[in-house]
Amino acid sequence: MKRTAGNNLKLVQVGAAVFSIGLSVPSDAQSIADDVTAMITGGTTHLALRYRLETVEQDNLLRDATASTLRTRLSFQSATANRFSLALEADSIMSVGSDSYDSFALDRHRGNYSVIADPVGTEINIAALQYALEEGSSLSIGRQRLNHANQRFLGSVGWRQNEQTMDALSYHRSAGSLNVDYSYIWNVNRIFGGSKPSTQASDLDSNSHALNISTAKDWGTVSAFLYALDFDNARGASSISYGGSYTGKVSGLNLFASYARQSDYGDNPNAYDADYFVVEGSGKVGSLSLLLGYENLGSDAGNVAFSTPLATLHKFQGFADSFLNTPANGIEDIYLSASSSLNALNLSTSLHRYNASEGGQHYGNEWDVVAGYKINAHINVEAKVALYSSKDFGVDTDKFWLSVNMAF
Repeated sequence: MKRTAGNNLKLVQVGAAVFSIGLSVPSDAQSIADDVTAMITGGTTHLALRYRLETVEQDNLLRDATASTLRTRLSFQSATANRFSLALEADSIMSVGSDSYDSFALDRHRGNYSVIADPVGTEINIAALQYALEEGSSLSIGRQRLNHANQRFLGSVGWRQNEQTMDALSYHRSAGSLNVDYSYIWNVNRIFGGSKPSTQASDLDSNSHALNISTAKDWGTVSAFLYALDFDNARGASSISYGGSYTGKVSGLNLFASYARQSDYGDNPNAYDADYFVVEGSGKVGSLSLLLGYENLGSDAGNVAFSTPLATLHKFQGFADSFLNTPANGIEDIYLSASSSLNALNLSTSLHRYNASEGGQHYGNEWDVVAGYKINAHINVEAKVALYSSKDFGVDTDKFWLSVNMAF
C-alpha cells in the first residue's frame, strides 16, 4: 500500500475532527479498556473463499490467458461501545495451478498474455472506525468499501478478486424517505495492488468529494449526485460530474433514467464538457424478466469523452470489459437482457450493440451469458461467458469464468 506524507497529514487532520466529536468516551483508562474489550468480545468474524477460473482469448498477437486464483477473505465487525465500532477485513489472493496471464504485474507474463486483472498478494481491504451520531446517521473514517446507487460513478469493483476501496471520511444518513451519502476521499486503493510492482498505479492520490442524496416517494425515487474527482497522479482522470436519476414503476413497467454533465476539474490538462444519460425499462412476461436499455457516454467533439474512473465498470457495457476506458468519440450501448430462475438455478443472457457517440462508428456487438446455482446457504457456483465481436474498435474477445463462492 502506498502511503505518502500528504496522505498521512490528511489522515491526522480528518481523524482529529472525527475524534473531537467523541466527547462521550469515558476519560479514565479502565473504562476505555472495558469498552475496547466489549467491542472485541462482542464482535463477529466471517470467512469467505472465492475460487475462480478465468480464460481469455483475443484475436491479436497475445497468447491466450488462463488464471486460476483463490481469494481468502477474513472479516471482523466489532460490537458498538460508546457509539464507536470497528470494521476490519483482509484479503489474500493466490494462484492455484495455472497463472499464465498478464495481471499488469512486472513479471514474465507482462505483454505476452491477455490481461486478467487479478494480481496475487495480500492486502488490508477495510480498516475503518465508525461513530454513530443521531439515529440513522453515522461517520466513518479509514479504509472503506464505498458503493453509491448502481455503482456507475462510485463502486468497489466487487467482481475482481482484489476490490477497490477508499481511504475516506464518510457520512451516512438514512431518516424516513431521505438518504444522504457523502465521502471525502484522499486515497483510492485500486484493483492492481499486489505482491509485485505493477504497470498500473495501485493507488490514486486523491482530493475528491462524492455526494449522493435520494428521497423515496409513492411515485418513485429521485436522487441528485455530485462527484468532484481530483487525482494528483492521474490528472487526466480528474473531473466533476453532477446530475440526477429517477427509479419508479408505471403500469407494471420498471423505469430507470439518469442524466449527468461532466467537465474537467482540478489539474486536468484537458478542457472539455460531455453529457451522460441512460434509460431502462424492465418487466416480466410469465417467468421471464426482460430489460431494454440505452446508455450514452458522450464526447466533446471527439477529443475527450465522459468517463467514470471510480465505477464498478464490469457492470456496464458488457462483461468482456472492452470499454473500461471510454473511447474519445464516446460510446452508446443499446442492450437487451432476459433472465429467469428455476429453483436454485438462475440464468440470464444479454445482447449489446455498441456505437460511437460522435462520428457514427459501429464498435461491435457482444453476447453475455450467466448461470448461477446455489448449492446451500454457504456455497454457490457461477459460470459466465462474454463474446465480443469487434467492428471498428478493439479486437474479438472471448472470456469464460467459473467461480465457486463459500461464505461462513
